[in-house]
Amino acid sequence: MKEIDTQDLPLAGIKIIEFCSVAAGPFCGMLLADMGAEVIKVEPPDGDTLRQWPPLNNGYSENFASLNRNKMSVQLNLKNSDDLRLARQMILSSDVVIENNRPGVMKRLGLSYETFSEEKPALIYCSISAYGQSGPRSTEGGFDLTMQAAAGVMSVTGEENGAPAKCGVPISDFSSGLYAAFAIASTLASVRAGGTGKHIDVPMFGCTLGVAALQTSEYFGTGLNPRRLGSAHPRNAPYQAFSAKDGYFAIAAGNQKLWSAVCEVVQIPELEQDPRFATTSLRAQNQIALKEMLERSFNLQSVDHWINAFKEAGVPHAHINDYASALNDPQVAHMNWVRAVNLPDGTEIKTFASPLMLSGEGLPIRINPPALGAHTNLIRSQFSTTKGDIEQ
Repeated sequence: MKEIDTQDLPLAGIKIIEFCSVAAGPFCGMLLADMGAEVIKVEPPDGDTLRQWPPLNNGYSENFASLNRNKMSVQLNLKNSDDLRLARQMILSSDVVIENNRPGVMKRLGLSYETFSEEKPALIYCSISAYGQSGPRSTEGGFDLTMQAAAGVMSVTGEENGAPAKCGVPISDFSSGLYAAFAIASTLASVRAGGTGKHIDVPMFGCTLGVAALQTSEYFGTGLNPRRLGSAHPRNAPYQAFSAKDGYFAIAAGNQKLWSAVCEVVQIPELEQDPRFATTSLRAQNQIALKEMLERSFNLQSVDHWINAFKEAGVPHAHINDYASALNDPQVAHMNWVRAVNLPDGTEIKTFASPLMLSGEGLPIRINPPALGAHTNLIRSQFSTTKGDIEQ
């Protein structure tokens, strides 16, 4: 699959300074870097804490590598006046700042939006935090787990009578990173059109509630809390995982045409005449009974038999893949989503690249995941920082 030329990337020429660690902020920065922005990641002396997360390859975290491609790394001690001076210069030279510290941290360092907005009115400054920059909970910290708990995700995840469970993918971190990248890109369009910069407030709590639009609307509309349904859906059926003779598979028959196709595949025509299953809503209300009836047929044949049958019938279907299976899907190879990158010691590893394409061309990996502080000397030389360059 052909990759787009670097100069044709939408954010080529945009400079971003990232003061972020772990997931939400680094993911936001990487999304923008994939689109061509020059992203300089400012790390403390010990580095982004994600650098310590396994799996470690010769001491280098592959977790860190997965969120920090296409970036440069500058190692600064912001308690040191010279390093703080350099950080200020870098911000004033940039188009965008991304930070995911607790509210107040950047202000205490003299690196807040207010510090720079008058001198650089076009500056876009994005702050990602647990609960937002103001309000009764703004001083609290948070991680993906606590955000999923606070925002209701754990109340609808898992089997109906099971213990609270979090989504296995850190949805709060990554949805917040997506919201942040979208807001930055939108504001960049405004600034390019002659508008002023903005301070973007990205609360993980609010972002996690925001992506739960179907659940919040269910509550507003009924006054009832959405509940755990395992893999089932509150408004569609059959629309879940089912057991077969040798495992599980999923089908999603979300309309009458697909429901008729399911009845034809399982060769139980009376299902379509059963008044309990006459409409999508009725099937959802009676989905436990429906599941039992369908699985009597499903358990007579293998998963592959049913996958092939539903594929032929045009019913959306899927194996319940582990990640090894998902990453080895032929569609992944066709789209060239798994790429090789080199760690700082030259070791080659695999990573999942941007899944996006622009006019049929994939987004390139321009810079390998950096060693801690790999670009510090380069950036220092660009600014020629010495004591007395800038008044404190």
